Amino acid sequence: MNTHADQQPPTSTPPTVPAALLAASPGYVRQQLARAFATALGHPDPATRQRAGERARGWRDVLAGTASGTLRIGSRTPVVELPAWVTPDVLHGGFATGSARAGGPLREFEREAAHHAGVPAERAALFAHHLTEPGLADLWELLDSGRYEVSLPEEAALLTVAWLVRAGETDAAVELVDALRPFADRLRFLPRPTEPRSARRRARRDAERPTGLPVPEAGAVHRSTVEQARASLAARTPKRAVEEQREALGVWRPFADELLVHWLEFTGPEGVVRPGAAPEEAWLARGRALLDRYERLLAAHPLTGRHRKPGSNEGILRGALAELVSGRALDARRAGLVRVAVTGMVRKRGLPGSARHTALREGQAARAALPAHHAVAHLVAERLAGLPQESGLVDAAPFVVPVTAAEEGRTGLPAGAEVPPSVRRVVDGARSAPLGVLVAAGIVPSAEAMAELVPQLVAAERAAVYRDPALRVLMAANYRAFRNRRSLLLLHLARQVAPEELPWVRAVRGYADGDATTRGSAVAAARTLAETAVEHFPGTLLPNPLVRELGALLGASGLDAPLTEELAADIFMGRFSGKFLASAGIAAELLGGGSLYERYYGIDYAELSALAGAAGGVSTAGGSGGTGRRGARGDHRDALAEFALLCHARAGRTPGYDSVAGNGMVIEQAQILTTHNLATLVRRVGIAPEPGWAEAARRCFGTVCRLTERAGRGPYPLTGLKDAAYAWRQMLFHLSLCERSERAEVLAWLPAEAARRPLVASRLAPALLGLRHVAEGGLFDADGTARSGRARRLTGWSVAGHWLRPAPWK
Repeated sequence: MNTHADQQPPTSTPPTVPAALLAASPGYVRQQLARAFATALGHPDPATRQRAGERARGWRDVLAGTASGTLRIGSRTPVVELPAWVTPDVLHGGFATGSARAGGPLREFEREAAHHAGVPAERAALFAHHLTEPGLADLWELLDSGRYEVSLPEEAALLTVAWLVRAGETDAAVELVDALRPFADRLRFLPRPTEPRSARRRARRDAERPTGLPVPEAGAVHRSTVEQARASLAARTPKRAVEEQREALGVWRPFADELLVHWLEFTGPEGVVRPGAAPEEAWLARGRALLDRYERLLAAHPLTGRHRKPGSNEGILRGALAELVSGRALDARRAGLVRVAVTGMVRKRGLPGSARHTALREGQAARAALPAHHAVAHLVAERLAGLPQESGLVDAAPFVVPVTAAEEGRTGLPAGAEVPPSVRRVVDGARSAPLGVLVAAGIVPSAEAMAELVPQLVAAERAAVYRDPALRVLMAANYRAFRNRRSLLLLHLARQVAPEELPWVRAVRGYADGDATTRGSAVAAARTLAETAVEHFPGTLLPNPLVRELGALLGASGLDAPLTEELAADIFMGRFSGKFLASAGIAAELLGGGSLYERYYGIDYAELSALAGAAGGVSTAGGSGGTGRRGARGDHRDALAEFALLCHARAGRTPGYDSVAGNGMVIEQAQILTTHNLATLVRRVGIAPEPGWAEAARRCFGTVCRLTERAGRGPYPLTGLKDAAYAWRQMLFHLSLCERSERAEVLAWLPAEAARRPLVASRLAPALLGLRHVAEGGLFDADGTARSGRARRLTGWSVAGHWLRPAPWK
């Protein structure tokens, strides 16, 4: 894998950046600045305004840094004065602001550490203290306890220094300190302790685990920690719309009933106010009391306003009552309004006291009496407070049981009240279990959500090569923190910074002792992750974060399995790195020889195999002379250029600067040729979906239908159509791996399945006919059509109108 990871074609001179790309950057930055500024001014939520204000300051820093030359957009080291290993502050689109994420004001735990050490509350003083004997002793204690949180990779640096000193590697420790010292006054190199110092000194983590709590099983992951779930629940506030409904059902509906009953005593069910009829004094007295109580209720319950409207039924009856209690008779118009109001209320809900009316009001009263969700959320947060906060939750059930009698006395919530689903979901998000269990339970709903969890597994696999337990825990925490690093906008096929480039990781690499067991475990973990994604999220491209994690696992295993990321069409520069061609060569091994996939997309995999073989063979041939190496680089460069030309030709685009849609067409052709990692995962990693390839194809077609139908309803259908084409491509890949009889069954099933959705059936009819045409031995013409244009090849990107998007679609 390392052979292909982040590989770039060598060039004698840096290629020229498209002028339009650089010219567009300031405009993009100003647009983002304006958007953030508008949100900071006008959004109703204070927290959102604050975040938008921070973004606006960041975009201003981007503009200022670019103008002054202190920022180099597109470089691996975008901040001139910071090395590549420093975690930069990165905004949307990969723009660095010029700040380091480990910089800024001191955190509270840093101030506490300075107070404990008796040094000034400054980072340079803290750094110097932790190089002394007392400071190292504190770091060793933290290392052994494992009770610390590394949220940024820099926070693992001083712990690594302490480990090296204890291991007797003083030279390596001094070298690492020399690398860190120039930034000691600005950057945070300490982790946050997750327990008070006194608690860490009492015992180690396992000994301190509360009695009776289950221990997470090996390989368990969680979407959020207990601390994060508890903070989310504790931050819940009342929702105005819900409280308005509760007020309407619990206060104003019963008052309207009382008002109606009062009028029925005077008018009867017909609501007729007879001319000259005068109400009794007792009726007027009760009316005055009703109006007085209305004013008190109005002051105590101000959320809803419907009852205030003079033209509403309640407003009509209240206004007429005020007239009568004031001694004024009702004129014909107001008497008519009273009749309409009374009869309308009776007709709609029945007479007060009737079975129909009583059932309605009892149901509304029951809903109004339900405890507020935010109050239940606060109770569940209290239940979670006694657990270890930095880990997940093994069993969520005890924390989402109904309200107990004891809790009723303490909180006022009714005993037996159920925990609502919105609160349960937060608790489930902290559940710690194997990834497959969480996916099957719906806690991980998408491939993107899965990608967020994978670093937890990969960190454990990557750290398994360290034999020392304390170092293994530290390196796992460092890896998880590193994966929170946002990607930079890079040009010229430059690669993102890798974990191995961090000075503290380099300092302990001699203690990484991988063997056959750890390498085999890494491959098995990669296989399981890939199979989970393919089985449970059919027709979905593997997200780039997941591709990177799979690449990290395969790199640790030593397996030669190049994986390719999805490229951004808006900054694509017309070239591909070497792993694309290597991946296409693997696809040729698997699908060459006339497979359905090869014939459908009109691919000459024999030609691709020869191209990949020549490039790969030449590039790995070492040779002893400089001329041979230069020749190898030249052949490799030529092969990559030829691959790029092939992708452009298949897309019908001319090499050079192109539109976003034109770039997308070229990138899509590269994905078609490589199968976007599927062939590599099958051929080299050995994935095989448990339901079988035929079922995988059916599931992909379900995704195609769902996306096509959604695109037909949505205001922006192009994204859905592109995703549908990607899912269609995966379906074809799975079909190509089926046995002949299985493939025939699926091909016969597809039209019937599409017919269940009339819109989908009509839109996909050309694609289904095209698939049948190829399956029966036919080929598409050069324009991707067959059978006089009635059959079409389905791809996603287009610079013109997409045939899958006819009128009346937008």
